[in-house]
Amino acid sequence: MVLSELTAYAKEEYGIEEQHRWAEFPGFSVLCHPRTGKWVALLMRQWDTDTGTEIQCCDLKCGRDDGYGFGKRYLSAPLRMHGPKWVNVSFDGGTEPEVVFRLFDRAISSGEPHGYTIVLDRGDNPSETAWRDTPLPFENSGYRPPPEETPDRIRQMRRICPYGRESMGERARNFYRQAKFMEDYEDDAPWEGDFVCYYPTYNDLNTRQLRGYFAWRARVRRGEYLPIAASAAYIYVYELLGGVGAESTEDSLKKLKAFESGFLDSGIGDTRMRPNLRRWMLELAVVNDLPAELARQYAEPKILENDGAIAVLRSPEEHTDEEVCTALFRFGERKLLKSPVLAHGSGKGARLFAQAWRSAAAGYISGEKDLFSLCFGEPVTRPWYPLANAVYFRMEKPRSMEYVLDECRSYRCTYGVWQSRSYEKHNFDTARLRGFLHETELKLRRWLKTGRSLAPDPADAWADPFIDAVIEADRKTEEEAARPRITIDFSGLDRIREESVATRDSLLTGEEAPEPEVREEPEDAASPPPERFYEEYVQGLCLEGVYRDILRSLLRGEGAEGIVRDNHLMPSVAADSINEALFDEIGDVAVLCEDDKLSLVEDYRDDVARMLGGT
Repeated sequence: MVLSELTAYAKEEYGIEEQHRWAEFPGFSVLCHPRTGKWVALLMRQWDTDTGTEIQCCDLKCGRDDGYGFGKRYLSAPLRMHGPKWVNVSFDGGTEPEVVFRLFDRAISSGEPHGYTIVLDRGDNPSETAWRDTPLPFENSGYRPPPEETPDRIRQMRRICPYGRESMGERARNFYRQAKFMEDYEDDAPWEGDFVCYYPTYNDLNTRQLRGYFAWRARVRRGEYLPIAASAAYIYVYELLGGVGAESTEDSLKKLKAFESGFLDSGIGDTRMRPNLRRWMLELAVVNDLPAELARQYAEPKILENDGAIAVLRSPEEHTDEEVCTALFRFGERKLLKSPVLAHGSGKGARLFAQAWRSAAAGYISGEKDLFSLCFGEPVTRPWYPLANAVYFRMEKPRSMEYVLDECRSYRCTYGVWQSRSYEKHNFDTARLRGFLHETELKLRRWLKTGRSLAPDPADAWADPFIDAVIEADRKTEEEAARPRITIDFSGLDRIREESVATRDSLLTGEEAPEPEVREEPEDAASPPPERFYEEYVQGLCLEGVYRDILRSLLRGEGAEGIVRDNHLMPSVAADSINEALFDEIGDVAVLCEDDKLSLVEDYRDDVARMLGGT
């Protein structure tokens, strides 16, 4: 892991921008709390001249309690900052992103402001400000604002777990206890105002907000969705993750899916909740060992589509041509979907593309790795922290298990420690895959005579033997299909035998035997004698004699200017006439006219020579 991953996470999750405050120290920067503006992380980068590498670390204000402390190799005492709340994080190949992100979340949560601010003077223009009298309770006055009415159930809930400093584990456990106590509670007070909090629980809401939340929750359970602050809506999601308000894990997932449809898809709620919601639904299904086909219904579709495409390319012989092509173009150039090769009739282009990948995947080896491994790497095993960024408390201890989501993604739990195994995108060599696809399309365009010619790239020449083998196999298939078939009708054998017997008997007895019927087979008009083949073929091109003379002259490498001049032709008109006649066979421009000089496109020299029967 590197520092840029942490800064990207801070910007994506909290909208925090990295601040470079010291021009004389360009390697130092800070991340500040989005509400208080206080430092939560000091980032440090320093170049090591001995090793020629950059050393990256940061001091993070996340505390050292509840199991983190210095239990990880990359966690230590702060380097620049002071105090028990600061921890130093070193960034290298062994730094676990999930742990660092969770520590950063704790730093943000612990830095949330508590209490209230009373603004006595805003400095507004008096002429533009409408002042209102607001009674303030002074110490010696008898005025006190009327106390907020607190239902007994809410008062009892607060006694279960009084608000105070909590670790994330304690916070989740206390929330679960309170949520079970309030599972069937309803209220009728409307939700008003706004509410912003990270990892929100009941203890973060005042009485008015709690009553508004429980009234909103009651209507949601009846299928009626109303606007509410996103932080308050997260509390409802946390309840369902813990099984509060649901009969089973399956029921929790159904209600979370209904919440996504009714609150997010409808445009009522904040759609930025969706990535977290999708992630949590899948993780909840996995940790509870639900059937994989059920879990896949709640996973992010893009993840499953990528996994499916990888599985197809890993075992292309087990899948159809269309499936292989779709998988190739998913990771390669999307513009290939409009390739003239694929537009070739009867799906031939797609079939040849798929066969080229099968051929190369089975035969290409470089550095003891096959083509698939070179393009997509090997499955990576990483620590996995399900529901780590949610307020989630699991009552029972996770049992050891292995969970296979699909052919390319699985999870394993060993004594409560989870790991994931999957192909990761940053290990993909898309340049190699795109090179293979470009070289395949280049050769297939030539073979199928479709589209304009593409410029070859010498770096992709490694793929040529496999593509050429597929083209040669297709050539032989076409030749075999074009070969005339000889069929023998055996149904007349009995009649022939009877006639031969009658002839024999007549010879023996002197009688006149009936003459056998002689059938003349019509000559195959599609197969002219070899000596007439080229003559008839060239005449079929609708080329006048002068144009054939021009082509033969160009094939010999001689200029055609004399022929054009002697026949009073315009060079551009002659080129257009020849190209029009050859287009059905070649599918492209074969003769170029530049500065009134004709030239033959080198890629089609062999084709023209074959059609003319030589020079």
